[in-house]
Amino acid sequence: MATSLTSSKLYGAFVLCGLVWAALQTYIVHSFGFIWYIALADGLVCSILLAAACWLINNNLRYYQPGKGSYINILTWCGALAGICTFGCRWILPFLVTGSAYSNFLLNSLTIRFFTNFLAIGWMAMISIIYYSQIDQKENEKRKAEAEKLARDAELYNLRQQLQPHFLFNSLNSINALIGFKPDEARKMIHQLSDFLRGTLKKDDQLQVTLNDELQHLNLYLEIEKVRFGHRLQTEISCDTQCGSALLPSMLLQPIVENAIKFGLYDTTGDVVVSIRGEMEGNYLIIMVQNPYDPQTSRPKQGTGFGLRGVQRRLYLIFARNDLMETHANDNIFTTIIKVPQL
Repeated sequence: MATSLTSSKLYGAFVLCGLVWAALQTYIVHSFGFIWYIALADGLVCSILLAAACWLINNNLRYYQPGKGSYINILTWCGALAGICTFGCRWILPFLVTGSAYSNFLLNSLTIRFFTNFLAIGWMAMISIIYYSQIDQKENEKRKAEAEKLARDAELYNLRQQLQPHFLFNSLNSINALIGFKPDEARKMIHQLSDFLRGTLKKDDQLQVTLNDELQHLNLYLEIEKVRFGHRLQTEISCDTQCGSALLPSMLLQPIVENAIKFGLYDTTGDVVVSIRGEMEGNYLIIMVQNPYDPQTSRPKQGTGFGLRGVQRRLYLIFARNDLMETHANDNIFTTIIKVPQL
């Protein structure tokens, strides 16, 4: 729609310039002492031929953009079209206007007419080259952006799909362990796992969700993990009231909390508290996840695993920034901080 509107404006300007050119040439011929009929015939015939030549060069350049070494061909075409226009005037006008005075004027002005036509057609060619080159550049940039978006979406989808098998295998192993001596807990965990996976499927088409929705989905995951670890796993979630409506990429917190549980519980036997805090800081949603770890058995500084790498990669793909996640390990507390810009 926008392209057709721009083309209409371009053709409107083209017609207007043709009328102005015809009026100007009519006035110039009249200023040499010829009557208005002769001046008008001269102006209209020459302007129509020139307009046809300009339309032809414009229409050709719409489908053919010359390369760096092909501009000489454009000059040749401009010269040939200018010659055709000049010859057309020389051949047509004597049929419309008689008289030796005008015939002499026409013959003496052919050189000037040729160079005037050449300049006008050359200007039209130059404008057409610039105009259609800009259109091609915009279309190429649009196609490039669409291709990059498709590739980015595909990588985001792949990252999200890689998160599920790891968690699903752990949950199924836990259910298998519970079936023998705690069948009620196993059935409860199956229902929780079903609710969690159903919520995950609903979020597959959502790029961003509110923090409230993300925490609600995260609680399903935590309930499953609490069935696995029992009283050893405790969680503390505290967020400002302003944070509830803040947006963040869907399913961003699960791998962070999973990483906290991994480092906090897998290599320890005591109770572990995983804390999640959220607050607004300017135009950023700041989320901090902390968990204790045993420095004798855990080595969070040597690598954060696929989960946190996937989170950092997702943040980069969505926001094109590498400074939105950081991790610290101090005083046996491992801290993950993410900043989510609110666009």
